[in-house]
Parts: sequence; structure tokens; C-alpha cells
Amino acid sequence: MSESHNEARRDDFENPEDGNGTAPETGSRTVLKGMSDIRRYFFRNQTPTYFISATNFNLLGMDEWVRNFHFINYIDCFDGEHPHVFVPTEMPHQEFTCIEDVNNYLLEHKEVVDFIEGRGPSGKAVFLFFDEETEALCEELGLEVCFPPAQLRREVDDKIATTRIADRAGVPSVPNVLSEVNSYEHLREVSSELGEDLVIQTAFGDSGHTTFFISDEDDWARHADEIADKGEVKIMKRIRCRGSALEACVTRHGTIVGPLMTELVGFPELTPYRGGWCGNEVFADAFPAEVREQAREATVRFGDEIRKMGYRGYFELDFLTDLDTNEVYLGEVNPRITGASAMTNLAAFAHADAPLFLFHLLEWSDVDFELDVEELNARWASAENIDSWSQLVIKHTDDTVEQVTRAPRSGVWEMTESGRIEFLRLQTHRRTVEEENRGFFLRITKEGDYRYRGADLGILITPGRLMTDDHELNDRARAWIDGILGQYDSVEVDPEQQPDTAQLMEVGNFKIL
Repeated sequence: MSESHNEARRDDFENPEDGNGTAPETGSRTVLKGMSDIRRYFFRNQTPTYFISATNFNLLGMDEWVRNFHFINYIDCFDGEHPHVFVPTEMPHQEFTCIEDVNNYLLEHKEVVDFIEGRGPSGKAVFLFFDEETEALCEELGLEVCFPPAQLRREVDDKIATTRIADRAGVPSVPNVLSEVNSYEHLREVSSELGEDLVIQTAFGDSGHTTFFISDEDDWARHADEIADKGEVKIMKRIRCRGSALEACVTRHGTIVGPLMTELVGFPELTPYRGGWCGNEVFADAFPAEVREQAREATVRFGDEIRKMGYRGYFELDFLTDLDTNEVYLGEVNPRITGASAMTNLAAFAHADAPLFLFHLLEWSDVDFELDVEELNARWASAENIDSWSQLVIKHTDDTVEQVTRAPRSGVWEMTESGRIEFLRLQTHRRTVEEENRGFFLRITKEGDYRYRGADLGILITPGRLMTDDHELNDRARAWIDGILGQYDSVEVDPEQQPDTAQLMEVGNFKIL
């Protein structure tokens, strides 16, 4: 970023003519003091900032907090009606194998290049996933990638490395061993102290696809090919647990911690994958106070440890709470924004202070800021700052291939007393949804697309809880699932007339949320 551009940004921020006042200065550097300064800084932001991904789901509503914030996406969830979403015309490309391929395709697309260049040099880019090619393409476009380098993110994301980082930070993991495994006999030999029922994770991948439950030789035989050639894996004792997620942000002043959310995992109504993530709940009493505090302290320690490695910015930790002992164990880390980010950044505490993601952007800003992280964490942990919301991630669970002939629109939907749902209006996120009989739906699979086992259909966000205290889907959740699925019509595709696998699973045979 050029010095002249930096000065222009600071002059604009400090100009008192609009009556907003100015931020204090230290020498020639602007210093943001307090939430009012931070919010005003982003409301007046002059630097184009882009979230480049398959959809805009993860940072829904961020364009209302950050001026000049744009979404560049592959999938148009809003049929061209979102004011800050840009989706280029489809053009020929090589088969996508990961979300990084999607992002690199977008960055090389002439319409995207023109869109970015038309907004001036020295923009900033954020991603769900990216690699070294993404970094090189951003450099060519004059974009600063506002995340730690891809290589460091990959190192932290490695589930084996995560376990070792947690050990250094004093964050407990479920009793485990790290080892290569080449046979069932070898598995039993290296895990003899963990009991008969085991959970095995490979180093990389969505947990719904790379987590394996092994109790006997038949279980091993079903998954041997997916485990034996993956090198070192994590072998854990299977515990009776409840999953949770917590997002945080490493800043120069310490690690800021969001609320501890429940996770919806493996519900067959939502996902075909055992152990697959399919939603979240956030509410004040989701966990006992001692569990929330254990998770918060563990997150701070983990954040401090990865900061030593050079990491800064947004990350998420998955925890497993042992229902028999209330012990909180680290499950895995996602060094990025995640599928829970929309929940974190649209919560009550975010509107009272600022979304967690704004502190991530501050780490890549051209200003200094002062922040009492301990005070902020204490405030965000208070029950009065946590409102109740839930989200469902709805996949196609049948082992069929169908072409969609009708699909629900993104926006606000209402459930009638009879259980039917009706479309009310377009909305770009859940801000205007206030009652439990209403929900915001973000459509992923549209008319003309194919749905197949594991394809993401869409995400529903609604006030209140969608699980019982026994961690089962409640009646309202089932009614919403049935209602959304009832908005889809499709025709089954004759196997001989199906498109090839690459076309069929263009985006969806890998994690896009």
C-alpha cells in the first residue's frame, strides 16, 4: 500500500468536518481508543476490502459494518439482488478440487480483475481458504491478503500439529496417541491404553469425511484405505461427549474470545456424514459456567501459543466436553473464519461493541489501536450479552442424483401454525428476523443445479434453540427442515444421462462453508 494512499486514508478519518470528531494521535500515527473510534474507522473505511469465496455465507452482514466491503463469489445466492455481491459470468475452467481452486479461478477471471481494478489499487482480500497460488494472484492484483501466510495456516490446521501445539500451550486433548497405522493389529498395539472404542482422525480435511469410528476389525476394514496411507494419524479414546465451537482472534493486545456455541453433528436429517458438522446454537446457558470458563481459558492459551508462531487474526477451536466428567478437551482448530462465523458476528455482543471479525481487520489496518482485551472478554462472556440463535446446514442426504426444478429464495421465511413455510421478503442476512416462527434462509443449490449425496442445499438461521437439552433436534427444527426441503422440487437423473463427476460435483465435493 502506497504511503500517499495511507495518508489519504488517515486524512479522511481525521477530518472533523462531519461532526464525528477525530481519534487521538501519537506522533504521526492515528490511535483508535475504544469501540466508538473502531466502529467509526470502519464506517468510514476507504480501502476496498473483498471476501472472495464460493458464497458470502461466512461473513454475512459484514458489508454493513465496513464501508467498501464487497463479496466476490462463485455462487449467486441472491439472484443478483444483493447490493455488494459480485458473481462473474461462468467461463470454462479446469475441474475444481478444493475451495482454493474456486478462489484462484475467480482471481483470474477478467470480470473480477476489472471489478477490482475499477475500485482502485491497494485493496485487501480475505478468504475462507487460500494457497500460495492465491497469494501470488493477489500480489499481481495489488491486493493484500489479510491472513497469516498459507504455509503457516496449513501448519496450524494439521490435526497432528494442532495436538502438539495444544500440548505446548497446556490445553488438554482427548486421551490419544499419534502414530502411523498399517493394519488392525498395529492399531490395537499402539492404542492399547485407549480402550476398545476408538476415533481416528487424519491430518487434514472436513471432520465429517476424515473422522473414523473403529470398534472392531469390520470397522477397520471399511476405512482401512482411508487411514493406512495417510501417514501419522490421531487415535483417540472414544468418550461420551458434547461438541462445541468457539471463535477467537489473536491481536497484538491479546486473544479476544467469542461465545461457546453448541454444535449440531451427524444428524441424518441434515447430513449423510457421521460426525459431520451441520449447525450451531448460541445461548447463554448452553454449558455450565465451569465449562465455559475452561474453554475460554484454553482458547486464550492456544491463541498465545500460535501467536508465538507468527499467527495473528481469526481462528476457531472445536471442543469436546466429556459428559461424564465435564472435562473440556480440544477437538481441532480452524485457522480461519468458519461456518460458525455468521453466528459469532451477528450476535448481541457484536452489535453492542463490534463484530469479532473487525478486530481481525484491525490487525491489517494502517492505524494503531488500544484495547483492554481482558475487559472485553469478560463483557462478552456475560449472559446478558449473549442472545439465543441457531443455524441449520441442510445437505441432500439421499444417495440419488437429481436436477432441481424449483428451489427456495434467499431471504426471510415464516412458519405458519400448520407448519408450512412462506417466503416474506428478500434480506441479505438475518438482521430483521426477530421471532422464532421466522428464519433467514441462504440458498446454495438453485434451480437447474444437481443435488446429490452431500450437496449443500442451504443454511437456515433463526432465533431460539433447535435442539433439546438431550442434544436431539426439537420439533421446531424438524418442522423447519421439512419446510425447506418441501420448497425443493427435482427430477431424478437417469444414470446414463448424468453429467460426468467433475461437472456434477463442481462445487460441493469439498468443503465450501
